[in-house]
Amino acid sequence: MIGTSLGRIGAVALFLLRVLGQCLPALAKPRAVIHQIYNAGARSLIIIMLCGLFVGMVLGLQGFDLLQRFGSEDALGVAAALGLLKELGPVVTALLFAGRAGTALTSEIGLMRATDQLTAMEMMAVDPLRHVIAPRFLGGVIAMPLLVAIFDIVGLFGAQLIGVQLMAVDPGAFWSQMQAAVELDDVNEGIVKSICFGFACSLIAVYEGYHAPPTAQGVGLATTRTVVVSSVLVLLIDYMLTAAFLGR
Repeated sequence: MIGTSLGRIGAVALFLLRVLGQCLPALAKPRAVIHQIYNAGARSLIIIMLCGLFVGMVLGLQGFDLLQRFGSEDALGVAAALGLLKELGPVVTALLFAGRAGTALTSEIGLMRATDQLTAMEMMAVDPLRHVIAPRFLGGVIAMPLLVAIFDIVGLFGAQLIGVQLMAVDPGAFWSQMQAAVELDDVNEGIVKSICFGFACSLIAVYEGYHAPPTAQGVGLATTRTVVVSSVLVLLIDYMLTAAFLGR
């Protein structure tokens, strides 16, 4: 069991090196990368914005209830901003990305494997890693920080909507305390996490799709593994990065 897991980790690492070697040549055709950013990012906007709004609203309700017990309702903006920027924004967005864009990438590449399209490209001396895998990998890595930023903005709007409009928190105190308390390091932590999550989720998605067994059942299992492995990996990386930032 341990040997199989180590072998799989090694296979993913070797695949990553091969993909990274094709990223610069893939950037020579930016239209393909932009198209994949659209597929991974723009087509996920609705679910990202909707979930961001409701997460922000729930954060506003729970934060107000908690802070009210200590007479610190005006600090709701600080709690919402730090919670979204450092944790909820990157993590929830990554989980949604894995469930929507990650599965789409895996099933698309897996179907190309099942229908021998990738094999045909190899027979014609066309590297599928350069023309199929690398643009999709880059598209996911670039789209993730953009989706996290949109999630954070919409989430803050949802928290403000509940705190200021519904719970009558002073709007000046809400925004001024947020601006005074949120530092550049807090923003940087969210950016670093979003990039790492995008890197991990995109890698797992393209790896599972590229190595999916060429059957309908194999593509389905690869899609399931993408969601499970990506979700666990996101939470593991989140813990490691949080511990690293707090340990500085």
